[in-house]
Amino acid sequence: MPADTHRQPQNLPPQDLPSLDELVASAHVVSLPMRVKFRGITRREALLLDGPAGWGEFCPFPEYGDAEASRWLASAVEAGWQGFPPALRSVIPVNATVPAVTADRVPEILARFGRVDAVKVKVAERGQTLEDDAARVAAVRSALPDAAVRVDANGGWDVAAAVEALTRLSAVGLEYAEQPVPDIEGLAEVRRRLRAAGIPVLIAADESVRKEEDPLRVARAGAADLIVVKVAPLGGVRRALEIVAQAGLPAVVSSALDTSVGIRAGLALAAALPELPYACGLGTVSLFEQDITLDPLVADDGAIRVRDVTADAGLLERYAAAEDRRDWWLDRLRRVHAGLSQGFPEVTIG
Repeated sequence: MPADTHRQPQNLPPQDLPSLDELVASAHVVSLPMRVKFRGITRREALLLDGPAGWGEFCPFPEYGDAEASRWLASAVEAGWQGFPPALRSVIPVNATVPAVTADRVPEILARFGRVDAVKVKVAERGQTLEDDAARVAAVRSALPDAAVRVDANGGWDVAAAVEALTRLSAVGLEYAEQPVPDIEGLAEVRRRLRAAGIPVLIAADESVRKEEDPLRVARAGAADLIVVKVAPLGGVRRALEIVAQAGLPAVVSSALDTSVGIRAGLALAAALPELPYACGLGTVSLFEQDITLDPLVADDGAIRVRDVTADAGLLERYAAAEDRRDWWLDRLRRVHAGLSQGFPEVTIG
């Protein structure tokens, strides 16, 4: 589908925020079915905004408070009312993502992504064991012997368990481990112990960047070799670019289980970074049964070409959330808009 060439970026000054009425008038709330349970859910809800510069996505997970969710709204407003910064590249390499499924389902999951050179494997799922993780990672390595394999624990281990798990999983060759423990001090300790033991697994920080009030503390603490950056939780593409520049660490751009609208923002960040040393975690639309566009942003031959996205009116209607869920999201939008207009800490637009 061609880009929305009639929509030009708007030169909005920092802190400029559309009125609540304007946002509500542009809002569409959808509930999209997932192919497999991911992050504990089988349907992904999102509030999409049809702005003058393009589409924006507001979809903080339900457990996030309003202050944290305000960054997601700032990101959606940037996309819909300001547009994205200039791109330095037009094709973004992406990894496949394997949820915490049983090992026998790994080939089925990987088949949805086509040819890829990197795979992120979810581990440390509640209710599962290291044996489950090892079997899943081994199945990925068996299916893709030459791919870069990375694991993501979402902070699910303590230090001792992380060192044990990564020592074992490193036998198949790991590119890096994403957020093995929940806190920055723990990341630093895991990194130190692995180095001391000669285990060549890099440590990547995700939650310790996007969920911290100070996203640069992880870099100052020497707790990671690289950082994972997600546009919406950081407040937009421009804010994420600032954080990467100040952190001084290699960055991997990832998604927050976004529709193609949110993935478009992730692609904008990946396209604007001065360097892009790792494949990005932006292939997660393949985990959806249905997206909101007729031409979804999914990987082709291990990469996604940067292009604009237009939500399809028919799909918006077909997958519209139930009335009570729409009301829930609009109430959330009202609260977060009020907080953002009053200046939630360190949240800006543009």
